[in-house]
Amino acid sequence: MTQPGPEAGLAPRRAALKMLQQITGEGRLFPELVEGGSLADLAPEDRARAQRLVLDTLRGLDRADRMLAPYLKKAPPLYARNALRLGTVELCANGEAAHGVVNAMVGLVGADKRAAGLKGLVNAILRKIAAEGPAGWAQRPVPLLPGWLRQPLVAAWGRKAVAGMEAAHFAGAPLDLTPKGDAANVAQALGGQVLPTGSVRLAQAGQVTALPGYDDGDWWVQDAAAALPARLLDAQPGERVLDMCAAPGGKTLQLAASGAAVTALDISEARMERVRRNLTRTGLAASCVVADALDYAQGGWDAILLDAPCSATGTIRRHPDLPQAKDGAEFAALIDQQTALIDHALTLLRPGGRLAFCTCSLLPDEGEVQAEEALARHPGLVAEPPEGLAGIDAGWITPEGGLRLRPDYWPELGGMDGFYMIRLRKPA
Repeated sequence: MTQPGPEAGLAPRRAALKMLQQITGEGRLFPELVEGGSLADLAPEDRARAQRLVLDTLRGLDRADRMLAPYLKKAPPLYARNALRLGTVELCANGEAAHGVVNAMVGLVGADKRAAGLKGLVNAILRKIAAEGPAGWAQRPVPLLPGWLRQPLVAAWGRKAVAGMEAAHFAGAPLDLTPKGDAANVAQALGGQVLPTGSVRLAQAGQVTALPGYDDGDWWVQDAAAALPARLLDAQPGERVLDMCAAPGGKTLQLAASGAAVTALDISEARMERVRRNLTRTGLAASCVVADALDYAQGGWDAILLDAPCSATGTIRRHPDLPQAKDGAEFAALIDQQTALIDHALTLLRPGGRLAFCTCSLLPDEGEVQAEEALARHPGLVAEPPEGLAGIDAGWITPEGGLRLRPDYWPELGGMDGFYMIRLRKPA
């Protein structure tokens, strides 16, 4: 039998290390690296492994740094540090054999001109880490969020809540589906669980496109929290409904399934094409318009759903790159954009129409504060609390009448994304 050569397993590690460098050093986001072809030269199994390595390392970054700290007198250059982080996660979280991991990381560091002189250091430290192994990994605390994000979240929700969020982030996210028809039938076909709000959750999903019902359009992937804004809007058959920032389209599909006459609006042609594909797969209908929402002028809508661009801090359990790639510098501009979108959306509603505003953010400035300020800016605008919405805990309803969801909710079920949403009624 032919034995694996020295390159076996190196390609996905090389790609993973490059992606970690782009995320932590250049502020790039994981999805754009995957979609942009960073993994294009890899075989499918190596591509999948590289992605898993990156996500595992990002989720465990703080824990890996804590394990490495006793062996480092000072922080090495970022490339070598990322190699040590990746090696630590492989050795301690994933239980990979020490020989292969250490040799691979030493080789990758040696191939980089700026880090080549640190081969000996990487070799020595990773051998010590290997001696600690999974037992040493398990003794370290749950990874903390970076301080730039952790501090405002603690100020908003308290240390206990943030610790619960961090536990949810570290655990990762199960796969949630929104059924087009009966949730119980979808759950039974897939071996899933019907959640209190009506979504179907799968603990072990595998390849999504291979699951029963995918080709028939019986369901679409959508976190349970992300499925609630459309339910809050409560579109009715025959109503004219605008999904104002529609891509990737889960909410558009929900609105279309209600029987409403739906228009999906998004600024990106590429992202809108994904919406069109999902409409075709599910056999649902909506008009698709590519335009800047702030320039869109067609009015008279019965209802509008505005899932505004935001920090996406509520989605870290499935996007662990976010807190490592960003530092919050762009949040002020996003908040200003949200304010402008709310005001513009209200001009597009008919008198008495309703707006569901939402963001997948954990920051009150992108949720509760936006709602309070909108109510203050627009005389006669009223909030309609989400009473009667299936599966909602009364404690999630906020004083101004919105709904605050957090990753530390439903810990026994596997958590949920962080979201804020509110339904506003325009004066008649």
